[in-house]
Amino acid sequence: MNLIKKWKQISAVQFLLSVMLVGLVSCNEDSSTNTNSDAQSQHPSLILTQQGVKDIRANLGSIPIFDKTLAANKVEIDAEIENGFDVPIPKDYSGGYTHATHKRNYILMQKAGVLYQILDDEKYAKFVKDMLFQYAKMYPTLPIHPKPRSYARGKLFWQCLNDSNWLVYTSQAYDCIYDYLSEEERTTLETDLFKPYADFISKENPQFFNRVHNHSTWGNVAVGMIALAMEDDSLLQTALYGLKDVNLDASLKDNDGGFINQDDQKIGYFANLDEPFSPDGYYTEGPYYQRYAMYPFLIFAQALQNKKPDLKVLEYKEGVLLKGVNALLNLSDADGDFFLLNDAQKGMSYYNSSLISAVDIAYHFGGNNPELLSIAEKQDEVTLDDAGLAVAIGIKEGKTKPFVKKSIELSDGANGDEGAVGILRSGDLELVHKYTAHGLSHGHYDKLSFALFEDGKEVVQDYGMARYVNVEQKGGGNYLKENTTWAKQSIAHNTLVQNEQSHFQGKYDIGSKHHSESYIFSVNTDSVQVSSAKEENAYPGTKLHRTMVSIKETDLENPYVLDIMRVESSTENQYDLPFYYLGQVIQTSFDYSKSDVPQILGSANGYQHLYNEAISVADGANAKLTWLLDNKFYSYTAVTSHNDEIILARIGANDPAFNLRSEPTMIIRKRNTKEAVFVAAIESHGTYNPVSELAVNAYSHIKDVQLSYNDSNYTAVTIEDTKGGVQLFIIANNDNSKTKKHTLTINSTSHFWEGPYTLIKIK
Repeated sequence: MNLIKKWKQISAVQFLLSVMLVGLVSCNEDSSTNTNSDAQSQHPSLILTQQGVKDIRANLGSIPIFDKTLAANKVEIDAEIENGFDVPIPKDYSGGYTHATHKRNYILMQKAGVLYQILDDEKYAKFVKDMLFQYAKMYPTLPIHPKPRSYARGKLFWQCLNDSNWLVYTSQAYDCIYDYLSEEERTTLETDLFKPYADFISKENPQFFNRVHNHSTWGNVAVGMIALAMEDDSLLQTALYGLKDVNLDASLKDNDGGFINQDDQKIGYFANLDEPFSPDGYYTEGPYYQRYAMYPFLIFAQALQNKKPDLKVLEYKEGVLLKGVNALLNLSDADGDFFLLNDAQKGMSYYNSSLISAVDIAYHFGGNNPELLSIAEKQDEVTLDDAGLAVAIGIKEGKTKPFVKKSIELSDGANGDEGAVGILRSGDLELVHKYTAHGLSHGHYDKLSFALFEDGKEVVQDYGMARYVNVEQKGGGNYLKENTTWAKQSIAHNTLVQNEQSHFQGKYDIGSKHHSESYIFSVNTDSVQVSSAKEENAYPGTKLHRTMVSIKETDLENPYVLDIMRVESSTENQYDLPFYYLGQVIQTSFDYSKSDVPQILGSANGYQHLYNEAISVADGANAKLTWLLDNKFYSYTAVTSHNDEIILARIGANDPAFNLRSEPTMIIRKRNTKEAVFVAAIESHGTYNPVSELAVNAYSHIKDVQLSYNDSNYTAVTIEDTKGGVQLFIIANNDNSKTKKHTLTINSTSHFWEGPYTLIKIK
């Protein structure tokens, strides 16, 4: 049968694999003269193992998701070998040619090393070897990177963080070709490249290496991985437990304003497992950076499990790393995009390579949870190692079960006592309520903020970070100044702002000392779910209490959200509550005056970046805003008092480089008051079909929302829908006991219930 006929009868992947297998037999018969035939060789042993290689070869051609990934990597690396590689002198920030090239190189080396092991074709080992020797020749001559922005400048890259990325991946490549190299060649690489490299990111940069942060995690793991590859126990101890007898100035900060040296700070890999992770697996910097840190955390854990199983790293802190994978998956929307807590770029998802690795490792080492296989199927890719093989076989054998995301509260803090993130899921709605610790230097000043999603679409947004990662034209791909002047400020989030001042004065030194407190998290029934939390340190003398409720009323098509924000203060203040909806305004229930020339809303703390486009003075009736997003109608129905101001604003003022997205917000402002209650209902209620040009349920189903009662002990809200249904939600503001019995009389009607809240159907 000629090759053309055969190609027509089998898939391209299968055909490519058949070619691979022929090559595999050939290479086995004519192995490289450099190959060490010692049966006691312990390489590869980090991520791929010798047994894993045997098992992979035995299953090739029968494990579709693995075969597909292998074929894609082979095509990619073959093309790179054909084109040749470059090892340029470093000079650029993120996104620049030299930065991108060195980043690509370490990924290519890691993939080529794996291909060498699986296919036993020495061209892949030679590719890695040749590139490593280019680096070994260049590295001893390199000065500190010429770009001066980082608190810890690298050599290959502008920061030690990226230098560490390089070594984490390159260590795996070195492990894969270790026995292909002669002893002399290994000595040269270790003496001229790997050991000086590890010393540079550790001993020469203790301010980077000896801290608790995703940066130091990468540094610890980089040193640890190359230590395992070289079997250097002294270097491994440095990775696990940090540099000893190093005294750092207590006032040192990183580029994001975070402290480097805290009192009694632990150091090393295990310290970075202890402190940032809560017992639930939540990582205090937020899911965007947890996703980034999970790769080194887990890849090193996998290597330690293979090389040093006695450390039982995957059992450490009651298996917190494996819990972290589950937490991360729960911190994503219906499409797999991570929620934007703290510094975070929109669109980052569990399709990222870090999460492909995390899911595979969690499955392989965490008891073969079949729900993880459904995530792997969506990712449509596996790691080319023992863990990826386990996933591929599990999928092939039909063990997959759906990963069901439910409402969940994930605690923050090393001991789980520094606030939390509450996620309410009802129907297609997902509400994210943030009442965490600050989140290290990547934290934002947004206590008690929230965001809302429907079917994977962000409806009420968190802005995220002001950065275009690896887009050189935008600040060298690094954080923009607007990240500090806008994205981190309180007014950029859906939370209360007092006197146009950010929480904790927008100062890390203050904010890092405090956290919010969870008050109620109750998701026992589908009809009513509650996430309630308090914050008493954001503004001295002021107490904030926010309760978010998901209500599923049988008479209404979709569940809706009830939002109650209470504020009590010892002084009179101005309170602003922004609402960052996404989409096109369709209608408002209030008249407003739109400015011909938008005015800048304020002078500092993020207000300088908002245009005041229109304003209305409330008459005490509900203020309703209806908008259209992705052909769905949404409405926000807010309770107002006489003389409240309703401001329709837009992001983009004082932004000469157009670094910020021009997006809208509605702000309700209350002036000269000590105590206030902001109440609103948020609903999804209809659709628009641009083909048929028909709008269905374009009008809000919430007829009226009223604050029926409020004092220090109780708050009650009445919600009336357009079908005549009336519900009363009551919360006890100072007693969250689940067994306490309450009585409250409202308008001559007494209500009785047990527990901290109740939802009563009036009619």
